[in-house]
Amino acid sequence: MRAFLVLVGLCGLVGFVDAATVAAADRPNVILIMTDDQGYGDLGATGNPLIRTPNIDAMAKRSAQMERFYVSPVCAPTRACLMTGRYNYRTRAIDTYIGRAMMETDEVTIAEMLGAAGYATGIFGKWHLGDNYPLRAMDQGFQESFVIRGGGIGQPSDPPGGEGKYTDPILFHNGQEAPQTGYCTDVYFDAAMNWIETQHDSHTPFFAYIPTNAPHGPFDDVPEAEYEQYKKIDLGNDQFPQETGHRLPKKANQDKRARIFAMISNVDANVGRLFEKLDALKITDNTLVIFMVDNGPNGMRYVAGMRGMKSRVHEGGIRSPFYVHWPARLKAGQSSDRIAAHIDVLPTLLDACEVPVPEGVQLDGRSVLPLLEGKADDWPDRTIYIQAHRGDVPVRFHNFVAINQDWTLLNDSGFGREKLPRPPQFELYDMTADPLQMHNVAAEQADVAKQMRQAYETWFDDVSSTREDNYATPRIYLGTPHENPVVLTRQDWRRTSRDSGWQPDSRGYWELFVATAGRYDVTVTYKPRAYKETLSLKMGGKTLTADVAADSTEHTFRDVELTAGDARLTLDLVRVGKREAVRGPWQVSVSKQAESPK
Repeated sequence: MRAFLVLVGLCGLVGFVDAATVAAADRPNVILIMTDDQGYGDLGATGNPLIRTPNIDAMAKRSAQMERFYVSPVCAPTRACLMTGRYNYRTRAIDTYIGRAMMETDEVTIAEMLGAAGYATGIFGKWHLGDNYPLRAMDQGFQESFVIRGGGIGQPSDPPGGEGKYTDPILFHNGQEAPQTGYCTDVYFDAAMNWIETQHDSHTPFFAYIPTNAPHGPFDDVPEAEYEQYKKIDLGNDQFPQETGHRLPKKANQDKRARIFAMISNVDANVGRLFEKLDALKITDNTLVIFMVDNGPNGMRYVAGMRGMKSRVHEGGIRSPFYVHWPARLKAGQSSDRIAAHIDVLPTLLDACEVPVPEGVQLDGRSVLPLLEGKADDWPDRTIYIQAHRGDVPVRFHNFVAINQDWTLLNDSGFGREKLPRPPQFELYDMTADPLQMHNVAAEQADVAKQMRQAYETWFDDVSSTREDNYATPRIYLGTPHENPVVLTRQDWRRTSRDSGWQPDSRGYWELFVATAGRYDVTVTYKPRAYKETLSLKMGGKTLTADVAADSTEHTFRDVELTAGDARLTLDLVRVGKREAVRGPWQVSVSKQAESPK
């Protein structure tokens, strides 16, 4: 079904691709770099006096930029918006874990659009929109996929042997486990540059997406040389500009900050290496390179006087630098103060690459290429909406912000709660007179606040009715030739326990679709316990049980008969003699057995 839908969605490109192949050499190559949890203020170019980012700073000077560029306050929503040009609430990717970072496969991605237009497409780093078929980057248009699983290294999606390993990580190359040597960010850029050179040698225009997982935690495994340099520096909050805007708290964890800055400086060094590669290949002029971040910083630190951090909807949690380096077409230093956001990246790239929007695809973003070129004298105002919080279903007014050119309306109710903790407490800011959001004028400008609330409600109703059962969880497929075995992790299960779903004793289930009926082997891995347990498997109306010895870590149910269609898989371990001592597995591998010859 999905393949048919994608083919229909891209059919409007077929004639264009055939007619335009001769002009492919004139189209720009595209490289999109996005770091994870970096934040607006973690660059010398944005006023940070202590961080060392000479290569990105130099890129900024050579680039055109959007001065007010917005992202979501957390990562997976930003990634869904980036890939589709649509608000993430339309895509079913509404949270960052336990099944809610999976993106609806009917969405048509920038990789699918550019790939249909003759571009080679590759991803190197963090996808975070689904780890299994048909949700993976390699199923969503990326011809070359070199990625981590889940939302980051050091999470329950880590492959065995790769737990928390930023150095010598275990990655997945086109779906296959691939142990690596070196620091993860270096590995991504090495792979991307090798792939870029291959595309250049074959005279193929390319789209390289390099979404690093640095400087996301954990922070125990960081680039050592950079870390040693930052350990020698006073990184206290009083060492950063405090003259205007919101002051930072008095105390800071300087060791953690040194580790984060080390990860960022390592990214910067790789950006420098990337431009050296482009220069060596003599393709710098007609390669469009974007640098941005996915959300605010992972900690309360310098954000150029703004308020907020990752997960918050004030400026510091949602502002990103947005540098676009394209010497063949964009002037160094050209900038625009018009608002723009993650939803605008896809239409901007299509515009730059002269690729039309596929028939039937409706975008929320707009191309900002005219602004980057300085050719948009009469740019109509608009309102951008951003919202993110935990849970299965978005809640009206919960942790949202509405942004137009002059005003910002928000309710900073917190990302971590699934429900509104109290009635909305609206804040309104005059972004012309008060760009750092120092004075809430909701009471004084009640008419403006009312109008923006009403417009937000119209938007919320619209995105919430994009498709039938709009916020249903996408399903993972079993029994396809695209992925066998299928490894299920806590990243994409649905929790039944009250905790985060990632704790050692968490419980949950997976929503699946069995594409082919037949016999399957289900291998369950779990953390060892010093006592006996009973392992139960529930799926498709049947229950299987097995005795689990003390200190064991794995059990396989063999010859499990599965019928085709939707299914829910639940696995529980119960301590013998203690019914209340129930826990879930760590990971599960489901493998379809080969059909016996007739």
